[in-house]
Amino acid sequence: MKVYFNQRGALTLLTVISMVFSFCQSPKEEEQDVHEDWALAPFVKVDSLNPILTPGDLTFICPILEEEVHWEIKDVFNPAAVVREGKVHLLYRAEDSIGSNLGTSRIGLAISEDGLNFEKEPSPVFYPENDSLKVLEWDGGVEDPRVVATPDGSYVMTYTSYDGEVARLMLASSKDLRNWDKHGRVLRGDFSDTWSKAGAILAKQEGDQVVAEKVNGRYWMYFGDTDIFMAYSEDLIHWEPLLDDNGELKSVLKPRRGYFDSRLVEPGPFALLREEGVLLLYNGMNLEDEGRDETLAPGAYSAGQALFDKNEPYELIDRMENYFLTPEKDYEIEGQINLVCFIEGMVSFQGKWFLYYGTADSKIAVAVHE
Repeated sequence: MKVYFNQRGALTLLTVISMVFSFCQSPKEEEQDVHEDWALAPFVKVDSLNPILTPGDLTFICPILEEEVHWEIKDVFNPAAVVREGKVHLLYRAEDSIGSNLGTSRIGLAISEDGLNFEKEPSPVFYPENDSLKVLEWDGGVEDPRVVATPDGSYVMTYTSYDGEVARLMLASSKDLRNWDKHGRVLRGDFSDTWSKAGAILAKQEGDQVVAEKVNGRYWMYFGDTDIFMAYSEDLIHWEPLLDDNGELKSVLKPRRGYFDSRLVEPGPFALLREEGVLLLYNGMNLEDEGRDETLAPGAYSAGQALFDKNEPYELIDRMENYFLTPEKDYEIEGQINLVCFIEGMVSFQGKWFLYYGTADSKIAVAVHE
């Protein structure tokens, strides 16, 4: 989650008063609407350890600049997560301090045996290079990964490329989470230069793996950071957007005035196929003025859940009335972007669900559902 002025409008600078207002006025956990029988809730923040990942002083030789850069010195946030070889692998977005767009983003890898304590690998595993996609990825970088396993045991990752003007939804694949093949834009043709982000592929749980799953002969993806839209694919590589009767992107989830998601909605991790339907954990942003949730500070990012039909995954069945995760801690309230809990990675591990989220676009935290 990074707010870009040409898409979402400039965020008002939040004062200390608004931060205090958010902390004091947000509904308490026991008052939040987390009791729908289909919802995956509650998630409990691991306060004893959070934030579990913070910026560091790691360096590598940038192939474009041809010099050493401190690639994660400014901020780390918005991670994807998978279980591989019995360990949690966190693919996290990291920013340096020299890129012209508040830093250049690259994707690092951190590994944990317990889902809570992570060791970072010294170099990023995914980053802009001198390749055919450099024009789309430099120097804003590669952002906000989401990863699922594929039926053949490899991995597919959606991510955002940012060239300083347009964010585009992109795709890559890997067999080992370290070496990646880039496949370019998800949206092509008339939509190839459309502002697009946040691709959450529909998948099902198979033990500790979350594996992409076809519904009615197609793979499906939820995406977008205004409304949520959809795309479908036969092979997980080539995608077609789902269109409405006017030939425009079909919205399947919209913001709601008066709610925590009154300004925008954006997918979280993968969409999870369950008996009740397709469960989508998503991020919502509060408006800053009329029409916002008055119990939250203006511009706050909180997380909700929605349920779609398991046979027609573009049909909304139900939606939580309230958020299940919202900024409350100091590291969630103040940072690069204030008042942000942005969910993006989730794994089933050791009999629990671990949900990883970016805090104030600056650090990474975890919440657990048993």
